[in-house]
Amino acid sequence: MKRFFMVILLIGMVSFIQGQTIFGKWKTIDPDTGKDESIIEVYKKDGKAYAKIIAIINEADRDKTCINCTGKNKNKPILGLDILDGLEEKGDEWSGGRILDPKNGKYYKCYLKLITNNKLKLRGYIGISLLGRTEYWYRYRN
Repeated sequence: MKRFFMVILLIGMVSFIQGQTIFGKWKTIDPDTGKDESIIEVYKKDGKAYAKIIAIINEADRDKTCINCTGKNKNKPILGLDILDGLEEKGDEWSGGRILDPKNGKYYKCYLKLITNNKLKLRGYIGISLLGRTEYWYRYRN
């Protein structure tokens, strides 16, 4: 009986530890309206964090393209767009990469930090992190 409880305890601890990750699906909130905006999938490739837009909540926005983007993203559909690239794990945050704002087509330095298992802090900035904006993403469970 004692062994059974130890196994259950270990399974619970492993599940908790595995759940503490930036990877997965996250819901974004429009900072101007406070409404749900999109679903972002953060994934790992070659040890770095990347993200793409996998769903757009407002049906009227689903066919929009990145008209302000340049280069390979110019006029690409926002749905499916890669917006985050090259973040590396540094302690309790992921940084050293950049994020694309599809509304203005600009890239910003950024970092991600897991606040709770269900809340992710994104800080995008120009130059130093004091000159930027913070958003919070919320874990999406479908």
